[in-house]
Amino acid sequence: MFGIGMPELIVIMVIALIVIGPNKLPELAKSLGKGLAEFKKASEDFQRNIQEEARKVEVQESEKKAEAAPEAHQQEATATSDESKKPA
Repeated sequence: MFGIGMPELIVIMVIALIVIGPNKLPELAKSLGKGLAEFKKASEDFQRNIQEEARKVEVQESEKKAEAAPEAHQQEATATSDESKKPA
């Protein structure tokens, strides 16, 4: 966990208890927990939106490729039939 071991965590908690006081520490912990939960929710939402946009781009690209393939095949067939109509 960020390179912080149990002894360091205990020291941080003791310092927070001394500086903030035992009365306000639970309120601070509750606020911190809510803030972290909101951050996690926003992060997940952002990640979901990015993945959704990436899927849309992939679908658009595959549709363009699918449209281009028949057109290229049709042009090839037309060119071949034109060549067969030329007199030898």
